[in-house]
Amino acid sequence: MPPEAFQADTVHFPPETAHQIRRVLRLGAGAEVLALDNQGWQYRVQLTGDDLGQVLSRQAAAGEPALHLTLYLALTQREKFEWALQKCTEAGVSAFVPFVSTRSLVQDAQDAHKKLPRWQKIVQEAAEQSGRGRIPPVAAPLPWAGALKSAQAASLRWIAWEEEQQTGLRAALRGLSPAPGQTAAVFIGPEGGFTPAEVEQARQSGCQPLSLGPRILRMETAALAAAVLLVYELG
Repeated sequence: MPPEAFQADTVHFPPETAHQIRRVLRLGAGAEVLALDNQGWQYRVQLTGDDLGQVLSRQAAAGEPALHLTLYLALTQREKFEWALQKCTEAGVSAFVPFVSTRSLVQDAQDAHKKLPRWQKIVQEAAEQSGRGRIPPVAAPLPWAGALKSAQAASLRWIAWEEEQQTGLRAALRGLSPAPGQTAAVFIGPEGGFTPAEVEQARQSGCQPLSLGPRILRMETAALAAAVLLVYELG
């Protein structure tokens, strides 16, 4: 919920949340729920009315990893892309940046831009379901060059590439350890993979090519595997 919904010891549930509590979950006055403020805190709240609650306690949300991982995800078919958003949110990804590359199945970034509200809602529901303290933002789709530039803010940067023979995940993480506030970015390409030219551009921008193993993974499988393994090791 938005931080402004929490005022002193009272919670004012937004209309959509109040509807879900009352009509979907069928909870009434006296019931207790957990509420998240998207600032890293969770609240134990006792319902006092249709859209009001009394805060009973507050504590840091346990669902947030130490690693701030941004997943750069090539635009693809709706079902696959939305599945990746949902599952990678549950896995602990902190932000999503869709991008268009040479072999992306979806090339119209402007049309994809219209889907942002739906994507953000999917991520919000996944974050709430999995007990996340923050809702990962979904950025507007970027062209390949813009995505590479955006990722330069992260201290650790990787690009998953099926043709990488030298550096696997274990080698890439050698010497690294979890640290609060650590930032990382990982690029997951489209079904046809990245072109050699794109991989070289990523390398020149500071991204390390990374193998996720000897098997060829589907795009959405690669996204989830990378998210789970990186958050487990560094988060």
